[in-house]
Amino acid sequence: MSTKPTPEFGELFRDYMVECLRNEHQTAVKVLAAVRDGDWKPDPKARTARELAWHLACSERWFLSSAAARKFEGGQDGPLPETLDAIRKYYDDGFNADLAKLSALSGEQMLEIADFYGMKMPLYVLLGFAQVHSIHHRAQLSTYLRPLGGKVPDIYGGSADEPWQG
Repeated sequence: MSTKPTPEFGELFRDYMVECLRNEHQTAVKVLAAVRDGDWKPDPKARTARELAWHLACSERWFLSSAAARKFEGGQDGPLPETLDAIRKYYDDGFNADLAKLSALSGEQMLEIADFYGMKMPLYVLLGFAQVHSIHHRAQLSTYLRPLGGKVPDIYGGSADEPWQG
């Protein structure tokens, strides 16, 4: 039995990650929609809600487009939009196109070693990192919702504001 990943593994993992990212995107959209005030932050060292929402939207799209191009450069969030609606629009408008480019990668391409700021690892490993990174910042943002007067949506099950409907 070989322990080296095969192109078939790369294809399976790509398809798995595409579905995971698509599902996580739907949850992130719910959290972004629940943010009510963009200028609040819980601590002087923290980002504002708008800054955190922008980082979530930018970094997820950057990870997907960088993975599809198999080249990780830049990564800065860019100028902060004036409104939360502009952030939501940016996130929604490009996500499916970014995901489609990622879906087009071959199994061999998924096994290629990518250079992520000096860390060299297979592209499929970086997709897992991208997902965890997005979940991390979405979780941070979800803690801002109630202090801003919003409601916490169903993320991985019901919340006090949106009970499980199972």
